[in-house]
This record gives sequence, structure tokens and C-alpha cells, in this order.
Amino acid sequence: MHFVGRIDWTFAEEPATPVSFASGLHRIRVIGPGQGAVHTDLYAGALDPGGWLAPHVHSYEETLYVTEGELLARIDGRIHRLMPGDYVLFQTGMRHGLGNAGSGQARWISLNSPIKRDPDTAWPDTFYDAPEALSAMDAAAERPPFGDPTLRFVGHYEGTPPQADALAVADPAHGRAPAGMDTALLAYSGISVKMLVDRVFGADHVTLFTVDYEPGGAAQAHDHPFEEAYVFLTGEIEAEFDGQPYTFRPGDIAFAGVGSVHGFWNTGSERVRWLETQAPQPPARHAYRWAEIWRRFEWGKG
Repeated sequence: MHFVGRIDWTFAEEPATPVSFASGLHRIRVIGPGQGAVHTDLYAGALDPGGWLAPHVHSYEETLYVTEGELLARIDGRIHRLMPGDYVLFQTGMRHGLGNAGSGQARWISLNSPIKRDPDTAWPDTFYDAPEALSAMDAAAERPPFGDPTLRFVGHYEGTPPQADALAVADPAHGRAPAGMDTALLAYSGISVKMLVDRVFGADHVTLFTVDYEPGGAAQAHDHPFEEAYVFLTGEIEAEFDGQPYTFRPGDIAFAGVGSVHGFWNTGSERVRWLETQAPQPPARHAYRWAEIWRRFEWGKG
């Protein structure tokens, strides 16, 4: 099972639907049960200037990546002023709210897992408090203190530099600024992966990361025991899902269900970048199954 499509942001240009728990909120599901997903609940969201989403808790996990504008987010007892490239994790049961005190619309991509229940279900999963004054949120908001070891559930990443630059070490070994797995890149076959939200970050159900393909970068045909979704941001890449060829460009989206065989090849001259999600989280071993490697066991090929 796979799905390909495109995010049509015109939904965010229509008047926001009036609701008691939000003002100026636009949100559309782009991958969910209708696209064959069981664990992946991917949304595109927007908040108008002066808009807000009341503090609330829900019985699923959510991660959010800001793509445009300025977004206020109450999380973990603090109010953060988020900018493009910032991302947050709302753990299951964590009270949080949103606001937009800026002059332009804020936009984001978000992932829920388990999948959000319909509002009219007999078993609700989201519970709202009274709205919070946007002026108070704005007055208390600060940019997240990135690099502060006490900061939790918030990060910032705008993209991987070219692999040669990312892997180069120019400063001396002694006295170099400390770095660890939380800042590390996974680089292979012309591909750079930067994990944003995962088990180490505090998530239990989902992962969110960026992927950059150098010209010539490739991931051969493979599948997984979990679902993946892709939001393409820059460049153009050739792909194949379950034997069907596609070319993805900025604004396109794709979904690979469990067992969907897929691969990517950057045959162009520009770097390619996308956001990728996984739900549920990958197992500790055998997260990838490379199609050609297992073909060696076909009769007569061993």
C-alpha cells in the first residue's frame, strides 16, 4: 500500500471554521486512514495572525515542524516563540497550546500517532481548557535557548549542508565545541539524515527527521515493518513505490505502508531535501529489508 499526492495550501486561505477551542485555525489531514494509514496521521496546519488554539491534552503523541511564520507554543511549562526550522514534541497527555501574535500566517506540518479519533466518537481523545489570552502568551514567549541542557521537547534544524562540508573538521581537536548523537548526522550513499524527534528526544510512538540527497545519492529498493510519510521540500528526485515510478518535487507528499517496497535516486544536479516520519517507531533490529539482498535466496541463486 502506498499513496502519493500534494499539499494544496489553498485550504489555509479560506475563512477559518469557527470552533469554541480555537480561532483562526486551519488544519487539513493529508495522510491518514483515507490513504491507507493505520498509525500515520499527517496534517498541514496554519494559524492566522491573532489566532489561538486553547491549552489542551490528548491521548496521542504529536510532533510539529514549523515551515512559515512565527508560532507561539506552550509546552513543558514554558512558552516558546517558534520560527521556521523549529520543531516540538507534545508527549501523550502533555498540556499545550498555540498562538500567533505575528503579522503573518504561521504554517506547519504535524504528525499524530496513534491516529486522532473523529470528534463525534464515543471515546474522545482531546480535552480543552479555557482559552489563554494571546497577549499574555506573547508577553511571556521567548526564543528557545538552544544549547541549554535543560531545554526539552524543542529543537531547530534548517537542513544538512553538503556532505563534504558536514563531515569536514576544521577546528582543533582540543577545545572544540562539544557534540554528540543529538547533533550527529547519519551519512551513507550520498544521503544525510538528521534525526529530530525520536526515542532519545522523548517520543514513544513517532520519529521525525530530515533527509538530504546529494547528486547521485540513492537508496535502493527496500521496505519496513512500520509506516513512512514524506514531505518534499527542495529539489527533484526519482522514486519507485511498489514498482511504480514517480518524480517528486517541492510540495509533493508520499506514504509507504508496511511492506511497501520503495527506493529513491537523485539523478539530477541539485541536492534534494524532505521531511520524513515513521510510525510506529522502528524496531531495534531489522528496520530495513533490502529487496535485492534477500533475492540471493531465490532457488538457483544461492
